[in-house]
Order: sequence, then structure tokens, then C-alpha cells
Amino acid sequence: MSRAAAKGPKPPRLAAQRERNRDDTSARLLAAVGEVLARDGFAALGVNAVAKQAGVDKVLIYRYFGGLPELIQAWGESGRFWPSVDELVGPNRAAFLQLPLADRYARFFEHFIDGLRARPLTLEIMAAEITERNELTAILETERENWGAEAARLLGDDAWEQRPALRGVTLLMVAGVQYLLVRSRTIRLFGGLDIRSDRDWATLKASVRELATMLLGPTARAPR
Repeated sequence: MSRAAAKGPKPPRLAAQRERNRDDTSARLLAAVGEVLARDGFAALGVNAVAKQAGVDKVLIYRYFGGLPELIQAWGESGRFWPSVDELVGPNRAAFLQLPLADRYARFFEHFIDGLRARPLTLEIMAAEITERNELTAILETERENWGAEAARLLGDDAWEQRPALRGVTLLMVAGVQYLLVRSRTIRLFGGLDIRSDRDWATLKASVRELATMLLGPTARAPR
């Protein structure tokens, strides 16, 4: 029997084990990106630092992702950094799309607020981006721009055409939510509201729902 024939195809059990190992290592590398960012910031984010944090050889970053930029892109797309559109519309996209436009608008912002509040590392990154921009922050910027385009389609591209000012209003609201949450890292009160409290964020959500009703028509009751 030849050496090539002796090697043959990998047994299914061995192939499955290697795939599980790859999935586990990839997950550890993605988690390590967030851990390095949280501890040391973008300045320290490199192949060596991520590999050391994950406890793996740095060659696996190139093997599984292609390099550090691709790893950062995968991290950005994984939902660890930014809430996905699916997270914001809920488990049933079809049901979400059947809601009145004003209700879609209000619920989207309610879930957007909750999604960012649940990601303190994202708030740290956004704060750092104000003074520091590099190739890696640009990758995350692209992720958010793609997110914005998909969100606009779900919230109703036709509404933007019929009400051109709505796009600007929405942009200001998205930016306002981000600003208040970034500021909440260092201050508690803003405009008389406690921007670290669930109660006052509920007040802001109610304001968004009222604005949606004024701009776009009636909404259903706010979800519990």
C-alpha cells in the first residue's frame, strides 16, 4: 500500500474533532479581542496581544481569519461590539415589519438603547474613537454604516423619501443615544436626568415613542 493510500481521507470523527477545535479556538480569539480592548485599548491591540490573551499560537489568527483586520471585522460582525439588526427588531422579523411604521421606529430605538447599555466595552471604544482613529477603528465604523443601511430599510425607506427630514432626525437621535451613553461612563446627571438609571432611560424611551407618534402616526402599546 502506498504512503498516500495509507493516509487516506480523515476519519469522520477526527474531522469533526478538528472542526470543533477550530470553532473553539476562533471563539477564544474573538473573546480575546474584547478582553484586550477592555484592558488596554486600541493602542495595544495586536496579533501578539490577542494570541497571548487567547492562549493560542498567533499563526492561528492568520490561519482562521487571515490577519488582524479580518479578526476585528469578524469581532465587529459577531454581535459582541454592536447590536445586530436582528437583535433590535426581535426574534420575528416578519411580525416586526407588520407593525405600524411609528411602532417599528419606537421599538427599534428602545431595543437600540438596551443593546448599547448592555455593552459597556462598546461605550469605551466609542469614547476612544473620538480622539483616536486608525485602521481598526475604521473597520468598526464600516460595520456601523452597514448596520445603519440595513436599519433604514427595515424602518421604511419609503418614509425617508416622503419625509426627507426624517433621515436627519433619526441620525440625530442615534447620535444622541450614543452620546448620552458614552457620557454616562463619567457623569450621572444630564439635563436633570440620571443617565445611569433604568427609570430615566425608560423616560427617554417614552419620549422617543411620543415623537414617533407625532411624526409617523399612532403606535401600539410599548412592549413589556
